[in-house]
Amino acid sequence: MRGFLRWTAAVAAALLVAGCGGGSSGGGGDAKEHGDGPGKKTSAAPPPAPATDLPASLISQRLDWHRCTARGNSPAPGDGWRCATLKVPLDWSRPDGTTIGLALIRAQATGSNRAGSLLFDFGGPGGSGLEMMPYYASTVSKLRERYDLVSWDPRGVGASGGVRCRSDRQIEAAEDVDATPDTPQEEKAFLQDAAGFGKGCQKAAGTLLAHVSTADTARDMDLMRQVLGDARLHYFGISYGTELGGVYAHLFPKRVGRMVLDAVVDPTADTVGQAENQTRGFQRALDDYLKSTGRNPGQGTRQIAALLKRIDARPLPTSSGRKLTETLAVTGIVLPLYSESSWPRLTAALDAAEKGDGSALLTLADDYNERDSAGHYGTTSHSQRVISCLDEKERPTLAETKRRLARFEKISPVFGDFLGWDTAGWCHDWPVPGQYATPQVSAPGAAPILLVGNTGDPATPYEGARRMADELGKGVGIELTWKGEGHGAYGNGSDCVDSTVNAYLLNGTVPKDGTVCS
Repeated sequence: MRGFLRWTAAVAAALLVAGCGGGSSGGGGDAKEHGDGPGKKTSAAPPPAPATDLPASLISQRLDWHRCTARGNSPAPGDGWRCATLKVPLDWSRPDGTTIGLALIRAQATGSNRAGSLLFDFGGPGGSGLEMMPYYASTVSKLRERYDLVSWDPRGVGASGGVRCRSDRQIEAAEDVDATPDTPQEEKAFLQDAAGFGKGCQKAAGTLLAHVSTADTARDMDLMRQVLGDARLHYFGISYGTELGGVYAHLFPKRVGRMVLDAVVDPTADTVGQAENQTRGFQRALDDYLKSTGRNPGQGTRQIAALLKRIDARPLPTSSGRKLTETLAVTGIVLPLYSESSWPRLTAALDAAEKGDGSALLTLADDYNERDSAGHYGTTSHSQRVISCLDEKERPTLAETKRRLARFEKISPVFGDFLGWDTAGWCHDWPVPGQYATPQVSAPGAAPILLVGNTGDPATPYEGARRMADELGKGVGIELTWKGEGHGAYGNGSDCVDSTVNAYLLNGTVPKDGTVCS
């Protein structure tokens, strides 16, 4: 979809590749119990004092919940879903200034013992909560007994001022740009394409471009909490949503309710560190996939790397008439690694490519890139980029990147080159400066936050859960490990993970830090 790759840390890809398929603004109080340590439950502490520095027009706004409509290629959700628009400040340093609208979706709790609202962020950044929440509802049906299920399109995403930086035609043309340039001419085209993307985002987003950071969205969440009538924020963040949850906890530690962070982003890693983490994570997943087919991981990796070099020199034909480039081929390999159930699709696609047919890998790449049969593309990656490039301060130069490539390639001969080059191209010549090297997530005094790491996670390697726990602080970050495969753990087949998370969210039972589900 683009001339350089940053593989989305989102649950959406895993759900789609695996084939998963209202009322008033309602107040409701906080959960009656709140866990304060492993295996313990206590009565909730007095709620924090409400914010007094926001205009009454924001805090007292009433949400007009109405039937949701169809969006793009997604049908309207069922009768149990209602949508509304929340007003938030464009610039949180001027809360009494211009406002923008955030699109929300909600399904009310089914049981009588309601605990409040449970907000979901599905990752990316750039994932649409309006689209994903109805798909995910069956996975969290147990939680709906006590919680209203609530999600939203964050600022700069989907129905909340979603940014489109390029036309479909421009996106397709950019697929011909080599994401791992081999010559000075290809390097020039790579960086020109990157700069052009940023200019397109600036033109499309205007003043919003400087106000779509993770911290902005965390503040939006706290206003959302107040308007929904909750004394504390109950939250389920997946993938990038774990970084968002950590930033919220840092900004509002006393307002943290029951918070689950699944597929945890490493908050100690900068731009290059995150790229290295993903290189290791996807190579680890590829090794596990190759072992599942009875192949030696080292030998299988070398064979795939050789296939990619051949495709780089001569793109493969496909049944659609389009060519499978090296960039598209790697993207096609990446997608099924998000979900173990899709590994057979990867086997079939690689076998076909070895025989000279790139059709199956191209289909996988198109699925990842949100390209439909008519040639229309989604904009998740556009939103992902405008958010992450506002967050991330580091801007690696071409020279710095080239010095690091050998290290990336040593970690993974298949993915290293792409993710190494991506550090130079992703935010190259970006119109607005980044805000930090790594996010601040320390949250002394916050209630226990449950962190779920999966040892086979490709996009957010499981080491991130321990690092997030350490950064949140002693007694705050509680780590739960699952020895599994795929992106994320909850709802992926582990009764141990699901029951532990449910007990925490529904009853306030905090597991022992370091608990392992095998």
